[in-house]
Amino acid sequence: MSLGTAEPKYEPTEVEKVGAHELHEKNVHQSEILVNRDLMSNAFDGENREHETGTWQAVKEHPMACFWAFIFCFTIVMESFDMFLNGNFVALAAFKQKYGVFVEGSGYTIPTKWQSALFQSGQCGAFIGVFLAGPVTNRLGYRWTTILALIFMNATIFISFFADSLAALVIGQAFEGVPWGFFIANSPAYASEVVPLSLRATVTATLQMSWSIGSIIVAAATYGYNNRQDQWAWRVPLALQWIFPTPILILVFLAPESPWWLVRRGRKEQALRSIKRLGRKSTTNAEETLAVIERTVEIEAQMGGAPSLLDLLKGTDLRRTIITCLMYASQNFAGNLIANQATFFFEQAGMSTNFSFQLNLINSCLQFVANGLSWFLGAWFGRRTIYLWGTATNMTLLIVLGICASITQSTSTNYAQACLGVIISFVYAGTLGPITYTVIAETSSVRLRALSTGVGRAAYYIAEIPMIYLASQMLNPTGWNLAGKCGYIWGGTAFVCWVSAYFFLPELKNRSYREVDILFNRRVAARKFKSTVIDVKDNE
Repeated sequence: MSLGTAEPKYEPTEVEKVGAHELHEKNVHQSEILVNRDLMSNAFDGENREHETGTWQAVKEHPMACFWAFIFCFTIVMESFDMFLNGNFVALAAFKQKYGVFVEGSGYTIPTKWQSALFQSGQCGAFIGVFLAGPVTNRLGYRWTTILALIFMNATIFISFFADSLAALVIGQAFEGVPWGFFIANSPAYASEVVPLSLRATVTATLQMSWSIGSIIVAAATYGYNNRQDQWAWRVPLALQWIFPTPILILVFLAPESPWWLVRRGRKEQALRSIKRLGRKSTTNAEETLAVIERTVEIEAQMGGAPSLLDLLKGTDLRRTIITCLMYASQNFAGNLIANQATFFFEQAGMSTNFSFQLNLINSCLQFVANGLSWFLGAWFGRRTIYLWGTATNMTLLIVLGICASITQSTSTNYAQACLGVIISFVYAGTLGPITYTVIAETSSVRLRALSTGVGRAAYYIAEIPMIYLASQMLNPTGWNLAGKCGYIWGGTAFVCWVSAYFFLPELKNRSYREVDILFNRRVAARKFKSTVIDVKDNE
């Protein structure tokens, strides 16, 4: 039914009038939807339609929504590129000879403190970026925030490219990290808001695919230049960073803004236009979709008003914040850091430098394949199921890796460790890696999503920064030189992640954002989320 025609309306009660005044004071734009029978009927129909729409049907009806979601997710390729690039630099012969120290029996090696600094500096910058992203996005929207971050990214690459010392390179990485924080905070939030319910797992999983694409480009570039003995062995890969920001910026400029953000700002006409741009005109009932958005935004607005960081620590939002933070942080504890330093890990496992680069390229391509498989897993299985089984599998493989490194070493054990490293990366890229992005995008309330994804990613960096130092210390010949024995440590941390998820991770598959709000507000236990029935007419 059209939104422009005259509708019979309920008369708001005195309580509702007071609520409207309070919302106005909190700078929240109230909708009439909760007191309008026909608009509520549109909301009911819209939500029922989303539940009934299958994955392939949703793709056919919303091809542009999938495209724009992928473009925003692809911004993550820049963080991925740099993270894997630094991991390859410490294994690059020309780079080690230029900036390393000679270690008897191991040749030239980048000292542990500088390895850690290279890996950590970008994450420190990103830590700042994720905290800036929420307030800026709430003010400017996803599009303009991302555009500004891409402009800043273009500028900061100059620092790294012209760096002539490890200190200058570390500074350049720190500045590049700031826009990474904006990208990783906004991408899962935008992607989850522009696609139908049945596609949320698929499109947010492309975040992990962007990581794999970045690693493939880095692996190919460093493999192609690893035999060079001059500065261009690392400067050319650094220069390749410039191929990303400008094309992505143009596409983001052309993208529609999230209709959820527009409704929160009271811009319903623009939200309706965005909805129509995201789906095919012949199949999309834009008015029903708008009614679903308005209803959810209105319910959340009456609970909290204008969003702030402190709201993340209040009431049921505290539980949602903890889940988001734990899920993000857990990415560092179940094999991910082996994948991030794959080339160096292969070298320490006994592979030659050239073969390590070849194996890293194969590893990156296999991760890309695993990401593709995760689309089907996300459609068939629940988020909780995928995370628990993926973590349990990697936990087992990590312990086996430690055992292989503990027995008498030979060519066979070296290859076994390298193969286990590849398999661990594959499992991570197909299960707990991509599904984590889905969970964090779905767990937070719409009102606090821009802030929640930023704070969650900050938790990731808080966990990652010391873990990067620990990973470097475990693998480096100038450190503990554990090689595959690090599997014992990562297997133990993976077990902690599994136990935490078993008790605290709820199942959010096939739940609308309204249903998620209600389940958390009713304080339903995590293991009962899947079986709890929420009526389409429930508002609380």
